[in-house]
Amino acid sequence: MSACTRDEWMTVAAARLLKNRDVCFVGIGLPSAACNLARLTHAPQIVLIYESGTIGTRPDVMPLSIGDGELAQTAACVVPLPEIFSYYLQAGRVDIGFLGAAQIDRHGNLNSTVIGPYERPSTRLPGAGGAPEIAQHARQVFVMLRASKRSFVERLAFRSSAGYLDGHGARARSGAAGGGPRAVITDFGMLAPHPESEELQLVALFEGATVEEARAAIGWPLQLADRIDTIAPPSAHELDTLRALHARTREAHARPVRIPLQNG
Repeated sequence: MSACTRDEWMTVAAARLLKNRDVCFVGIGLPSAACNLARLTHAPQIVLIYESGTIGTRPDVMPLSIGDGELAQTAACVVPLPEIFSYYLQAGRVDIGFLGAAQIDRHGNLNSTVIGPYERPSTRLPGAGGAPEIAQHARQVFVMLRASKRSFVERLAFRSSAGYLDGHGARARSGAAGGGPRAVITDFGMLAPHPESEELQLVALFEGATVEEARAAIGWPLQLADRIDTIAPPSAHELDTLRALHARTREAHARPVRIPLQNG
């Protein structure tokens, strides 16, 4: 097996968190790669839901967006967007919300809206889409985000999606139905909330990564769990499957799009 990249390790570590038959509301990008890797390896009956209304989708290549035709073509069914949120997510039928973001704070709150003052931001981001509802209602949330002091920040410029709010039970007191972020998968290891303060703490490192590396990438004083586990490297099967998925995706997305024209 050739050496894996940190992004590959991160994707595999996230995929391992998923179980067969989980119902998972999936974000585009790294979360989508992790969920489809799980489906192609140890969780073939996982139910993947995308925000466009596709349920039980089984894409052969990674979608460019939630509107990618690959998702509808390989779905068990496609339902209107309001039904996805009303009858599945808000009804408590989603086990896991798998999200990304531009920023995260120490209590797992996410920012996908702006960097800087809202009225005159230095960066205007794509927006949260359905993430606020997913973060509120999914039974548990997993977040994937490459670590840097620009992305793991002491204070968010804008709170798009709620994690544990200010911690110490604030989420429960707010009436949020879901369980909140249970794991944050980074490119050095994994964070999880402290059981009392609900502050994200280091719980696992990739083999070869260090506590010093983790702390240098986080914008607040990172606390350590009582036990720091080691996340094993990807197996040959996991890595081959992930790379084959990405290779198919590159090939598919390199083909020109041809739209048939109809005469007058």
